[in-house]
Amino acid sequence: MNNTTTTLLAEMAANLAALAVKGTVSAVSTRIKAIKLEKNAETIENKYNEIINELLSEREEAIRIAQAYKSELDRYEISDKDISHLHNTVGQVLEILKAMSPEAPIKTCEQIKELISIDTLKTIQLLGFNYKAAIGEPLTQLCANAILSLSKSRTSQNIAGKKKK
Repeated sequence: MNNTTTTLLAEMAANLAALAVKGTVSAVSTRIKAIKLEKNAETIENKYNEIINELLSEREEAIRIAQAYKSELDRYEISDKDISHLHNTVGQVLEILKAMSPEAPIKTCEQIKELISIDTLKTIQLLGFNYKAAIGEPLTQLCANAILSLSKSRTSQNIAGKKKK
C-alpha cells in the first residue's frame, strides 16, 4: 500500500470517527430535550427539520466512506470466481505443457495446481498478500519492457536498413 492510499484510509477513518461522535444518540436526544422546552411551533419545526437534515447528511457521508473503503478493498481482493477461473485456466495450461513436454514431472504440475487452489489463495490473501501488486504489476512491467524492446529493435533495424540504401 502506497503513502497516498494510507493517507486516504487514515482520512476516511478520522471522518468516520468524527461522524460517529457527532451523530450519537445522546447528542441528538439532548437537542430534542432542548426543543421540547420551546413554545414556538415554527421554531420547533425548524429545529426538528435541522436535526433530520443533519442525520440524513451524516448517513450519506457514512455511506460514501463505506463505499470508499469497499472500493479500496476491491483493489486488493481477488474474488472466489476469479480464483476459480485462474485455477481452471492454469490447470489447462499445465495440461498443455505436459502434453508438449512428456518428460516434465507430473507431480510438479499437480503441486502448482494445488498452490493456486481457492483455499490456498484465499488464505494467503487473508494474511495480507496482494496478488495484483506482487504478480500483476511486475507482469505488466515485463510486458511493457518486452514491447518497448521490440519497438526499439525494429526502429534500429529500420534505421540500419535506410543507411544501407
